[in-house]
Amino acid sequence: MTAQREYVLGTDDAEYQRLGLQHRLWSDLAQQTWSRACIAPRQRVLDVGSGPGFAAFDLAQIVGPRGLVCAVDESAAFIERLREQTEPRGLTNIEAHVGDVQRLTDLPLDRGSFDFAWARWVLCFVPDPIAVVRGVAALLKPGGRFAIHDYFNYEIMTLAPRSAAFSRVIKAVGESWRARGGDPDIAGRLPRMLAECGLHVDVLRAHHRIARPQDTMWAWPDAFWANFVPRLAEGGLITQAEADAFFRDWRAAAADPHSFIELPVVYEIIAIKE
Repeated sequence: MTAQREYVLGTDDAEYQRLGLQHRLWSDLAQQTWSRACIAPRQRVLDVGSGPGFAAFDLAQIVGPRGLVCAVDESAAFIERLREQTEPRGLTNIEAHVGDVQRLTDLPLDRGSFDFAWARWVLCFVPDPIAVVRGVAALLKPGGRFAIHDYFNYEIMTLAPRSAAFSRVIKAVGESWRARGGDPDIAGRLPRMLAECGLHVDVLRAHHRIARPQDTMWAWPDAFWANFVPRLAEGGLITQAEADAFFRDWRAAAADPHSFIELPVVYEIIAIKE
């Protein structure tokens, strides 16, 4: 598969750097979720859609050398990057698999053997999210927990003061995900999916953030636009003139200390296998 088909934002160096920045900026929320999910040393953790492993490295430190983190991602390039980093980081408790997260039980993993599973911004991109949930449920032990961070009402994202060019791009982002079989509102469907697969929702929270140009978090959407808006234009979802208008408004907002962006709401779900 090509990088574009393999991963919605590609797997090149720019995307690798963007994912590293994204993980650092959202790692505080991830750590809080993992604490609520009671991750502990010696546990077995499944990292669903691990990418190049930024979360997996943190999880491996939590479960320790007697625990295990199993990372699964469809991108061979990202899994190779993950494997290259384990020895320099002194981590011997990570195993990584190239695989479709919609077919987790096809991998050489023992059913009912994991204490915890983690998926962040994965289910919104896959065409068959219930297949992912079903696979996770099969691999979890009874009482095991599945923690998810994902979107609902993604297109609420707004630039202030409002920009018609910005709103056009947000609409195109949603259209691009749906065209590939994804769903930027997936969190709204997950409680029912989880229940159908034998997982009881224990925690459901919404995390709503804004960013101002002087905030560190401003770098998160800034990196996303730099990578993805050109792809929207190349794919014909917006015109080059619309892309140019977007970047003019975005640069103006970045130079205005009174502007801010309402970021997409991240929903936290922790479900327990019955």
